[in-house]
Amino acid sequence: MYLPSKAWILKISFVSVALVLTACAASSRGPLGNLKDAENLVGDKAPVLTAITPELIRHQQEQRNLQIGQSIAHLKEQPSSYKIDSGDILAIVIWGHPELAGTTMDTLTPAMGTGELTPTAAPPAGFVVDEKGMLQFPFAGELKVAGLNELQARDVLATAISKYIRNPRITLRVQAYRSKRIYIDGEVKIPGLLVINDIPMTLVEALNRAGGALPSGDQSQIVISRADITYKINFPLMMKRGEDPAKIMLRHGDVVRVPSRDESKVFVAGEVVSPKSLTMHDGRLTLNEALGESGGINPITGDGGRVYVVRNSSKDIVVFQLDGNSPAAMAIAESFELNPRDLVYVAATALTNWNRTISLIFPSALSTAVGAAKTP
Repeated sequence: MYLPSKAWILKISFVSVALVLTACAASSRGPLGNLKDAENLVGDKAPVLTAITPELIRHQQEQRNLQIGQSIAHLKEQPSSYKIDSGDILAIVIWGHPELAGTTMDTLTPAMGTGELTPTAAPPAGFVVDEKGMLQFPFAGELKVAGLNELQARDVLATAISKYIRNPRITLRVQAYRSKRIYIDGEVKIPGLLVINDIPMTLVEALNRAGGALPSGDQSQIVISRADITYKINFPLMMKRGEDPAKIMLRHGDVVRVPSRDESKVFVAGEVVSPKSLTMHDGRLTLNEALGESGGINPITGDGGRVYVVRNSSKDIVVFQLDGNSPAAMAIAESFELNPRDLVYVAATALTNWNRTISLIFPSALSTAVGAAKTP
């Protein structure tokens, strides 16, 4: 039986190696590096590959500022007096006619003076505004008070009852606030329902009444849901820009959520010294910081010219590429801000890919070639 010589074994082995090396080198060509790398990162869906440039960074910063400004603009309102609505309980006293009130002002004061009812507390004595926003009062009949503040409701009642009482002196105030509420959830000390009372319910007021955000809460990603529209509030950035978060007014039915910092992580993978997930710092983390906190690009296996950021936007999966070998790369990386859930991926060099491919596909050929070379 014919057995190939050692020279033929070496020739076959090194021809195979050369073919694989040529294929690896060819696959790394392209205007933005290895497009195949980006396709492998996002699966079957073709990615939109974009180079990270100073122009791109300026554009993204403008878009980020515009989005933040729009969210704040939609939520900013001037505080106004409390408007009475269905379910509220009113305390009404006609001075000189205690028989009309049926109770005294002293007995109408809720515990703690908050004007709010606990889930187990019985409704205090008073006049309830019905589901149609109407108030029923002796001699006055039914009066529309929904949408009025306390002074306006008092004047309406005084006009109606003046037919029977000359120059009536009336004290009217909301005894129990039961018509308006917001919900706060997430990383706060006391999540749950908050009743809107005569103190304007701002975002700051809501957070304080919920005991404040926990250390695990990400105040840069506060979400306010209103009428199927979601607004994101970056609390630290507002303070940094000199904007008053107390001007963000909440309305009945709003849902406020303070997410966990773990939901705003960035993932670093590929050829870095220490692949890991990173927590953003008050909602901000740059590409340079992410690479630095992961130990930097692996000097042996990493390709600095093919640093990718994979971002799953609302429309497409976008892959950004940084050429880390350019002189201005570090300055660009420091200005490129990452979004929560971004994936930073450093591709391997062609030589690293070749070495790994050979070790997987041709382990026996390499072993035979090395053994043949060593055999005298």
